[in-house]
Amino acid sequence: MKKLTDNRSQNSPGEETGLVGEASAMKRKTNFDQYLEEQLKDVVFAERFKKAGEAWDVALELAALRKESGLSQKELAKRVGTTQQQISRLESTSYEGHSLSKFRRVAEALGATIHIELLRRKPKKSMSVAEDNPHYGRIK
Repeated sequence: MKKLTDNRSQNSPGEETGLVGEASAMKRKTNFDQYLEEQLKDVVFAERFKKAGEAWDVALELAALRKESGLSQKELAKRVGTTQQQISRLESTSYEGHSLSKFRRVAEALGATIHIELLRRKPKKSMSVAEDNPHYGRIK
């Protein structure tokens, strides 16, 4: 078990230390965090930010898998039958021209598989009645 000590005497005056100092440092937001938080309130920006994150994930996964396989971009390109520049584009977090056929060829060359999942967006809730055939207010 790690022992917590008070090491205030070792630090210069005004310097925060210990758990309290770490907690307050984690609570503070950077200017960028504040800016991003404000920008994410814009629905269009938030959607673009989400899509960029997805592209980032794909690019990083591809680059990691290639490196795990011990291949350079040029070596992978040769196995796939394309150019090093095309592999570089696929590994770029800003590239949006991915094709399923290209990914299949790259995955095959790396001895990997592709898993694509399509998920239905949550439908908007509409006002409805629980019964299929309600009889409210009808006189028989």
